[in-house]
Amino acid sequence: MDAESLEFLDQLLLAPSPSGYEQPVQKVVREFAGRFADEVRTDWHGNVIAAVNPTGSPRIMLAGHCDQIGLIVKYIDDRGFVWVETIGGWDTQMLVGQQMVVWGRNGAVPGVIGKKPIHLLTPEDRKKVPEIKDLWIDLGTASRVEAEELVAVGDPVTFHLGRRDLQNGLACAPAMDNKVGAWTVLSALQRVAAAKPKAAVFAVSTVQEEIGLRGAQTSAFSIDPALAIVVDVTHATDCPTLEVKQFGDIKLGAGPVLYRGPNVNPGMHRRLGELAAAGNLPTQIGALGKSASNDANSIQITRGGIATAIVAIPNRYMHSPVEMVSLADLDHAAELIAQFCCDLTPESDFTPA
Repeated sequence: MDAESLEFLDQLLLAPSPSGYEQPVQKVVREFAGRFADEVRTDWHGNVIAAVNPTGSPRIMLAGHCDQIGLIVKYIDDRGFVWVETIGGWDTQMLVGQQMVVWGRNGAVPGVIGKKPIHLLTPEDRKKVPEIKDLWIDLGTASRVEAEELVAVGDPVTFHLGRRDLQNGLACAPAMDNKVGAWTVLSALQRVAAAKPKAAVFAVSTVQEEIGLRGAQTSAFSIDPALAIVVDVTHATDCPTLEVKQFGDIKLGAGPVLYRGPNVNPGMHRRLGELAAAGNLPTQIGALGKSASNDANSIQITRGGIATAIVAIPNRYMHSPVEMVSLADLDHAAELIAQFCCDLTPESDFTPA
């Protein structure tokens, strides 16, 4: 990954974007896409839609959601402690002892998750997984008045954000799910823009995936594409305790995952595989026997039905503060998707037969 691409990824990862609060990351997306896209717009739902050759044919939508799981301030007590509710699917054990940021009206307010120390728990309570009602955020404030000068009910909360590099080209950060998807579709569009495609290519940084695939549904309806490629993370199984016979054999650094199953158009899957082989791009094959738990689910059944493919980025430790990906997998995914878009002509036909 070159320096410009890595800087774009870092900007995405540093911008807070709990579902419904995606405005900071969408500003990053608009600024990046504005360098090369023919059109960039934001709909009233909050999706950012960037287009190259928007009058071309066929119309293809590339979707990567930009929202992350988060928390929302529910109550501030008289001693200045902040109580929260979850946004998206949380394992509350991931919150214990974490550094957090409340995104108040004047910017980032640091805090930490507090809970009753183990020394003061009963033997029965030590065996229980803490619930969100058992946790609070400590800003260091001494009263409700002091806390309310910094934060308010309804403010979003995230982990402390930012990327850390590890060995073998791996990196971890909160919100790799799914800033890497947004990075991939926008990076693919940048490559498409330099190639003068026949197709109309729309890259969408979709909102509110973590609370029900909502932005994909609204943006797909307005774009009305014939085809779509969805980029999201998928579970890497190359770590302890994950059974490959149950969850599939998915490795970090072995390439993006091309899924097969009822949520995937068979012709699109086949053509992606052919292009990957021709371009010497590594890929892995995944199987999904039901509708996906990502934007492909809602996009495929929008309007009269959209030919849909899933290109997934392997991710260890999903929905945690240390989500881990291979930077090479991102780059290979973007290149493959760009090649697919440039391969399209008005005569392309992906009718299942």
